[in-house]
Amino acid sequence: MAERRYDPKEIEPKWQAVWADERTWEVSNEPVPGEPQDATSYVLEMLPYPSGEPHIGHLKKYSVGDAIAHFHRRTGHRVLHPMGYDAFGLPAENHAIKTGVHPRDSTAASIASFQAQFRSWGISIDWSRELGTHEPSYYRWTQWIFLELLGAGLAYRKEAAVNWCPNDQTVLANEQVVDGACERCGATVEVRQLEQWFLRITDYAERLLNDLDSIDWPEHVKTMQRNWIGRSEGAEVTFHCADIKVSYPVFTTRPDTLFGATFFVMAPEHPDVMRLVEGTEHEQAVHDYINQALAESSEERGSAEKPKTGVALGRTVTNPVNGEQIPMFVADYVLMEYGTGAIMAVPAHDERDYAFARAYGLPIKRVIEGSPQDGGDEQGLPYTGDGLLVNCAVELDGIHNREALTRIVSRLDREGKGHASVNYRLRDWLVSRQRYWGCPIPVVYCDGCGMQPVPVEDLPVQLPDIEDYAPHGRSPLAAAEDWVATECPSCGGKARRETDTMDTFVDSSWYFLRYCDARNDEAAWDQAPLHRWMPVDQYIGGVEHAILHLMYARFFTKALADLGHLDFQEPFSALFTQGMVTNDGAKMSKSKGNVVSPAAIVERYGADTARCYILFVGPPDQDADWSDEGVEGIHRFLSRLWRLAADTADQLGTPPHAAGSEGPHAALPPTVHAPTGTMDIGEMEGDDLELARKAHWAIEKVSDDMRRFAFNTAIAAVMELLNDCSRLRDRVHLDTLRFGLATAASLLFPFAPHVCADIYEMLTGERVWEQPWPQADPEMLERDVYELVCQVNGKLRDRVQAPSDATPEDLKALCRAAPNVQAHIDGHEIVKEIVVPGKLVNLVVR
Repeated sequence: MAERRYDPKEIEPKWQAVWADERTWEVSNEPVPGEPQDATSYVLEMLPYPSGEPHIGHLKKYSVGDAIAHFHRRTGHRVLHPMGYDAFGLPAENHAIKTGVHPRDSTAASIASFQAQFRSWGISIDWSRELGTHEPSYYRWTQWIFLELLGAGLAYRKEAAVNWCPNDQTVLANEQVVDGACERCGATVEVRQLEQWFLRITDYAERLLNDLDSIDWPEHVKTMQRNWIGRSEGAEVTFHCADIKVSYPVFTTRPDTLFGATFFVMAPEHPDVMRLVEGTEHEQAVHDYINQALAESSEERGSAEKPKTGVALGRTVTNPVNGEQIPMFVADYVLMEYGTGAIMAVPAHDERDYAFARAYGLPIKRVIEGSPQDGGDEQGLPYTGDGLLVNCAVELDGIHNREALTRIVSRLDREGKGHASVNYRLRDWLVSRQRYWGCPIPVVYCDGCGMQPVPVEDLPVQLPDIEDYAPHGRSPLAAAEDWVATECPSCGGKARRETDTMDTFVDSSWYFLRYCDARNDEAAWDQAPLHRWMPVDQYIGGVEHAILHLMYARFFTKALADLGHLDFQEPFSALFTQGMVTNDGAKMSKSKGNVVSPAAIVERYGADTARCYILFVGPPDQDADWSDEGVEGIHRFLSRLWRLAADTADQLGTPPHAAGSEGPHAALPPTVHAPTGTMDIGEMEGDDLELARKAHWAIEKVSDDMRRFAFNTAIAAVMELLNDCSRLRDRVHLDTLRFGLATAASLLFPFAPHVCADIYEMLTGERVWEQPWPQADPEMLERDVYELVCQVNGKLRDRVQAPSDATPEDLKALCRAAPNVQAHIDGHEIVKEIVVPGKLVNLVVR
């Protein structure tokens, strides 16, 4: 008989049809009698944006997630593994502006591509819960959540700075500003103050910070969130501008240096900067400087190395501790996202203030005296350490600055000029977008009643169809005049709809809740399904979402819990962040011509090869470089496994659980009673025992690796098992070989589901996904001898058999006696002998 050929194009569609027809991966919300809470598992990948077709990053993320989902199912869990699309956003809208194609149509085309490819990859998704954030049935509930936040005082409007293109007459998102110019037309971008909607995430800053200790997330992600929240302790101090009768609060961690404040600086984005210079000789210079400053990123502006620039505002404020009038400036090194967007400048004790003062000839007043070797302005440097106060008030001079700090804050508090304060770098979330393709904000404006929420029974406020998607000095929705004109829900008079739409991060801040009850038409969710599934047991996604998306989702969860809609505080119990896939060491991009198409790989090699390779190439949490040779190697591995299994099945005849057989595993002797069972060591010997032991070793190894997300070494362990099956195929009983190969298929199924389902059915007549995860027999893991690795100066030189009970001295002797080791230590002095019991001995020589 000719050798059978592994053909993914035949195997993969066959099993995909089985899973689709039988709706294998769908899971019910109905309770299972007697099911404990920990019998369910919610595995979720971060919501993808459907643009074009899926890329290699999607393949990696969903390969990771699917491996976890399969492992959880077969270790006794009922698994929720849904799918959806973060479908609102700028790419579809920009495409519409260029082509006239409605964003709904281009989004639908992209979603169709995602659906087709995800099915071709064999991802075990519960498609019955599929959703898109652009669907009215979804954003109806996004709007409901907004109204809940509005009613609780967590949503509000205020003026805020926006990027403005004077040529296109439109607001630009930050990503649309390139080197200070509009990416579409090249015009220099200006800054304007517009009324914007915000969410009070800052009310939750302390809880967002503290609750990081309660979740199983990578430490580097927690650190990124802690830094973004940016908690600081200090004082809020008020500086009064008598010219316009306005007081400006400043947060400082160094109120002990207040007597040394010699000027006052505001961020270019500060909403009062232009007000301070309106109608004065400084207005144009300040206007030009602001537009120039905002062309740079916060990181560039805040750099200590960057030369300090600014413009005088022609105003002064009063230093609250000594009554001195100090000049006001706008300068780009002050950032709106820190403190209040204004600072008291103490050049003698702050490096950036010092550089600015030297550049503009401003006074430098030292108020803390360190030891002579500490340096200071005499040496051309500010003094930033501790010491005794000087040049302050009589009652403070000579006191240590840390003690004086407390006294100064107490004095400010008594006089109503300041108080102790905790500050956060975190800012309230600006959710207004002057764009078309987004969720409408459900409020209207009435001349008589003011701002009014749309009644819940009138939701959703649906996006109207429009012909021109480009903003012309206003939101595109403002052009839909028939849609804008509406009735006031309070008085019944004429009203205008809000024409801004919501930031798309709002849509993705609660989708994981909707999956739990995705077809509920009466509410965003019922409590029972959420009790069953939430919080998400395992969340998977890129580290690029470590701050914004994860922070916003945590905020929504806490706010909704406070409003009585949830009974948990954190949305994602555990987080896994996958690494990037590069090509020739560079990030894949169309401009570089180094993009690897998942569709092309699947077409040539099959989905199992693509999925298995993407997880074998390296630890999944680290970046990995693509290799065509590596893909071919994985394809050969799967082909070898399938061909050996097919040949073994042909020799065995009818599978033991196939129609007409005597029952499950009827043809298997007790010694090899299926991959999930145990073995009677007493009935096995020689090569049969060796292969059985190897299979149980692989079970133990892969099981441990799965729990650690070490998928690359798990796949390598199955490769080792296949090598032993191939080597011993003619020296063991067919039933033993069947056991080894069926075990390999069972363990590899999370990574290569189609071929492993095929192999397992050929060998056992059963469906591998319906079988519990195999358990290693402890007796099979015990060995009288094991293979000891022998190294010289860290390099492998030999392998020898070592007794399991050998002492470290015995192991050293065995290593020194190994023939190839002797050849490398002859004539050298052994200076160190390193023993890793059960694994290796390394001889260090010179």
